[in-house]
Amino acid sequence: MRRFFTLVAAAFMLAGTSLSAVAGGHLSSEKTIVSNAAEADNLTTLVAAVQAAGLVDALNGDGPLTVFAPTDEAFAKLPAGTVENLLKPENKDQLVAILTYHVVPGKVMSADLAGKQLSAKTLEGSEVAIDATSGVKVGEASVVAADIEASNGVIHVIDTVILPGS
Repeated sequence: MRRFFTLVAAAFMLAGTSLSAVAGGHLSSEKTIVSNAAEADNLTTLVAAVQAAGLVDALNGDGPLTVFAPTDEAFAKLPAGTVENLLKPENKDQLVAILTYHVVPGKVMSADLAGKQLSAKTLEGSEVAIDATSGVKVGEASVVAADIEASNGVIHVIDTVILPGS
């Protein structure tokens, strides 16, 4: 059992050390969640969506917050036209709901999750399933980079956009 937890912890550390390959940019624990996301090479769609949804101030606030940040590739996996449609002003409420479903109050580090299955209440208001018993899954998404510390929380990069109610 101890070996299992060591392997899970090693997987998280490996994910964290491969951050430059996954997120790129000049990330720093002294920058906010939004500032770090804006610096990351493959979180440009997320940053555009956060701006369109009017959530920059909320994600730049004191926190702490945990953000499960979908990559550009994750957004590209959505059906054609979905992102463009969500970015339209008339769909702002739906965009806010999706984005806030990716945010959990508090700073949840990978060590807090290792070996556990749980659900966490999101800022959107519903629960998201987290399974860290074999790798780390958040809903249907896999964490590809963990523990990107920010001044107001932490970012875990995921490979799939998670949707409320799915």
